[in-house]
Order: sequence, then C-alpha cells, then structure tokens
Amino acid sequence: MVASKSLMQKRIRNLHKTLAPIVVLPLILTAITGSTFQMFDLIGQERSVRWLMALHKGHFGILNLTKIYPFLNALGLLVLVVTGFSMWWHKRHTPKGGIWS
Repeated sequence: MVASKSLMQKRIRNLHKTLAPIVVLPLILTAITGSTFQMFDLIGQERSVRWLMALHKGHFGILNLTKIYPFLNALGLLVLVVTGFSMWWHKRHTPKGGIWS
C-alpha cells in the first residue's frame, strides 16, 4: 500500500513538473494582455491595442484558438491546483520519522 501511494505521489509530481511550464506561459500572456488592454481602455485608447484583446482571447495569427483557449487555460490551472494541493497535503501529513512515528 505504501509503495503504491509513493508511486502515485511520484506520478503526481512528474505531471505537475511537466505541465507547470506549459500552463504558466498562456496564463501569464492572458494576464498581461488583459491588464494592458484594460489600462488602454481606461484612458480611451482601446482601439489602438485591439490586437491585445485578440491575443488575450487566443487568436494567434493563423492559429485561432478562441473557442478552446479559455477552457484550456482553466483546465491547466485546475490540474496544477489539484496536483499542487495533493503534493502539499501529502507532505504535510507524512510522518517525519521522529520520536512519535
């Protein structure tokens, strides 16, 4: 039982380690483009940076992901949150091998 839990935790860590760099880039792009567009919108210059909103929604030139980009961002973030919480929970509730273990 302990070996299977250890193997499962290793798989969760590997999934998290593999997905984190892939997921974080679109999330950063979404945050930067959305914030920048909002700043230009507040000063009345949103027309000059409409291309930012296209990037924000997932339209990357000939690659148009506007229908699935928000879903992929949300799914990736959810997987990272669940795997991160799982790693944290496991580390927090694993005996350290002290006097009381």
